[in-house]
Amino acid sequence: MTVTSHQSGPATSTPQYIAHWVCKTARREQMIKWYQLAFDAEIVHIDKTIAFLAWDGESHRLALVKLPNWLRFLFPLSKLRRKLYGFDHIALAFGSLEGLLGAYVRLRDRGIKPVWCINHGLTTSIYFEDPDGNRLEFQVDNFDTPEETKRYFSTEAFAKNPIGVNFDPEYLLDRLCSGVPPRELMQQGAGTPPGQKVIGNMKAINWRTL
Repeated sequence: MTVTSHQSGPATSTPQYIAHWVCKTARREQMIKWYQLAFDAEIVHIDKTIAFLAWDGESHRLALVKLPNWLRFLFPLSKLRRKLYGFDHIALAFGSLEGLLGAYVRLRDRGIKPVWCINHGLTTSIYFEDPDGNRLEFQVDNFDTPEETKRYFSTEAFAKNPIGVNFDPEYLLDRLCSGVPPRELMQQGAGTPPGQKVIGNMKAINWRTL
């Protein structure tokens, strides 16, 4: 039997994209405000139990299940769990370096600072954390096609440094605004200001970036 999708012909047996994610939170008001600032999210539904947020063509991208405020005191270290065990982060892709750095500027100007900026070799990535400590990776692929990205996994460069090289987003932004081609800026080390030491691989890992 062939199952046919109403959108694009024969359906595949694997999911086509990530539709949404759900967080249980004792900081719902803070979380809503943060996603409104970070994503220009709109509330499409809210009641005493759950809130649904959207920011693109999808009906909803994030659901926030409201828990009692006192639970944050029962689990005071819950924000740190991700650093040690379990689900680590969600990666959200941009189509260009200009788009990625534009998002960085928008969040910066709204008081949201990144916790980690690193060129993984595969991607140029800027990490943020919401009020509950959930980590979100904003990224742009450093290669033109998924096939090129897959091949990078097999290179000597990736074997020597699978973590990547930190970068200064302000320096990278200044270089972009000065006319340096994005492709050049997506090379590892392009975001390290002159006179500063390149920090990469395991040296890029600390308690803040972990």
